[in-house]
Amino acid sequence: MNYRPEGLADDAGAEAPKEAAKPVGLGVAGWLRWVWRQLTSMRVALLLLLMLAVAALPGAFLPQRPQDPARVAQYYIDHPGVAPILERWGFFDVYASPWFAAVYLLLFISLVGCIIPRAIEHGKALRKPPPRAPSRFKRFPVRAAFSSPLTAAQVQAKVQANLRGYRVRSETGDVTTLSAEKGYTRETGNIVFHLALVGLLVSMGYGSLVHYRGQVIVVEGDTFANSRIAYDSFDAGPWFADDDLYPFRMRLESFTSAFSSSGAPSDFRANVTLISPEGEESDELIRVNHPLRAGDASVFLMGNGFAPRVTVHDGAGNLAFSEPVPFIPVSTTSYTSRGVIKVPDTTTDEQIGLNGVFLPDGVINEDGEAFTVSPEPNNPVLVLDLWYGNLGLDDGVPQNVYQLDTSLMTQVTETSENSGEAATPDAPYRVVVRPGETVELPDGLGTITFDDLPRYVGLDLRFDPTLGWVLGFAIAAFLGVSASLFLPRRRVFVRIGQDDAGRTVVTAAALARGDDPGLSRELDRVLTGLREPEPVKTPEPVKTEQDT
Repeated sequence: MNYRPEGLADDAGAEAPKEAAKPVGLGVAGWLRWVWRQLTSMRVALLLLLMLAVAALPGAFLPQRPQDPARVAQYYIDHPGVAPILERWGFFDVYASPWFAAVYLLLFISLVGCIIPRAIEHGKALRKPPPRAPSRFKRFPVRAAFSSPLTAAQVQAKVQANLRGYRVRSETGDVTTLSAEKGYTRETGNIVFHLALVGLLVSMGYGSLVHYRGQVIVVEGDTFANSRIAYDSFDAGPWFADDDLYPFRMRLESFTSAFSSSGAPSDFRANVTLISPEGEESDELIRVNHPLRAGDASVFLMGNGFAPRVTVHDGAGNLAFSEPVPFIPVSTTSYTSRGVIKVPDTTTDEQIGLNGVFLPDGVINEDGEAFTVSPEPNNPVLVLDLWYGNLGLDDGVPQNVYQLDTSLMTQVTETSENSGEAATPDAPYRVVVRPGETVELPDGLGTITFDDLPRYVGLDLRFDPTLGWVLGFAIAAFLGVSASLFLPRRRVFVRIGQDDAGRTVVTAAALARGDDPGLSRELDRVLTGLREPEPVKTPEPVKTEQDT
């Protein structure tokens, strides 16, 4: 019988040596934990905050369709090649674009993931007593050691009185130790700041879902009804329904403006009559930065101008157009304004279009140049170019009311003789008309009459139920970050014992989180009244010549 060590198997039944264990991957759960830790790290949170600031920049430099669709249309005209690309990537509505929402949501998740564990740990720390005093104070940057003429009990009582506002932990034995800590509000402020940021994100996100904002131009004497169809432009969140509009009406009674001696605007006042759904009327005033509260909406005065009332008869003498036409100021100091008059309802085959400028105090010099000398309507005049043909309105394609599509139209020109040459068409025919005047149009196109000169106002109506919350969270964020920056976090340790001679020995040290230039003064304040008073030195008398 052959001897075999115990545990050694026969060759037939011998097991093959086990291979070394191969590294195991993180798995789905491990990868999810890794992604969560990266997302909730301070480094990633700061990076996302920077990305959000950078992502918001296009909204500041490019016109946004919800706020100013006219500027977006003008951008298409000025940059026809770049505008469609910017539109495709959402640069004309940055804050509603998917990529901005992605950064927004990632920052929200990161903030929540960062602040909730910190808030829990801070809550636990608030319930814990201050840490025990260390056995040695030599490594503390601020410390003190001295003998006190007071007893240990007197020293302890005085130190505790000086530590008012601190959380104090005392341990009594052969040596009495006092551990004090304050400045928890610093960390509380940091947490409040981050929670306020989360509140801001939630409030702004909810506000974008339920808000509405609309712009409308109202001429003196006209009444605006708060319905979606009455707005010139309207933007609302996906959770907003048209039935949510408060059904009020508002009539513009008059508009007054005041200008300084230099021509700069000083005051604008819109006097309106607000009509409730029940038919009750109230006189109201809208001024710049003084909005009117109408139901759940705030009505802001955003612009104003002149709306010349024009009457046009076609070549057959029939009334083709009669209504005020808002002209948009191109200068807020002179109120030189541009506008378009479209006359599609003619009984003749040719539709009429006029575009040009309105001058409140117009002057036409010898060279034919027209300009205004003041923003006040002292000598109002319309200077218009004349077109005829097809306005393109019959095709059903929406058009900008402040632009004239001349692709299917012919401009009326005038002729002049130059150095004996034959008369040739050279310059556009200009229609110059003042209030009360009727001017006959050439080529049998009819007549135009400047009836009167009402004013108009541009109103911006906004509804956002989260504005109060946004303001509250913004204030909380400011207070929180102020507390985290300016309130010091300090710890003070005091040890009270006796030496071999029976004198009371006090050793103390102070520690701060971060740089704290006032830490030494704080320790001196805590130890006030414990040291022996310094002897008062009597100054030596000054010797004079008489003494000598």
